[in-house]
Amino acid sequence: MSLKMRKKVEPLPGCPMSKCTALLGGLWTPELIWSLSNGPRRFSELRRDTPNITAKVLSGRLRELEGRGVIRRNVMATSPPSVEYELTPLGQELLPVITAIVEVGSRLLLRDAARAT
Repeated sequence: MSLKMRKKVEPLPGCPMSKCTALLGGLWTPELIWSLSNGPRRFSELRRDTPNITAKVLSGRLRELEGRGVIRRNVMATSPPSVEYELTPLGQELLPVITAIVEVGSRLLLRDAARAT
C-alpha cells in the first residue's frame, strides 16, 4: 500500500519552539530568569540565589542574556559603582513558561518525597 503524498506545505521561516528554547537554553538560564522575576537583583544576590554557580559562569550567563535582550544591566552612579540586573519585556514574557516548569518540578518533588516515605 503506498502512502499519498500531501500537498507541499511551506514551512514557517523558523521553528517557534527552537526560537524560544534558544532564549531559555543554557545551564542556569531558567534559574536566573526565575530569580529576577521578583524585581531587580545585584550580582551578589543572584549568586546567593544560585549557590552552585561560579562567579565566572554567572558573569558570562548574564552577559549572554543581556545580549539576547532578556535582561537589562543598570549601572548606578554610586561610589563604588553598583550594578543591578532586571528582566526586559522579553524576559517578562518568558515568566509563564518558567512558572509552569517550577509548578511541574514542585509536583515531581512532592511525588518523590511521597515515594520515599
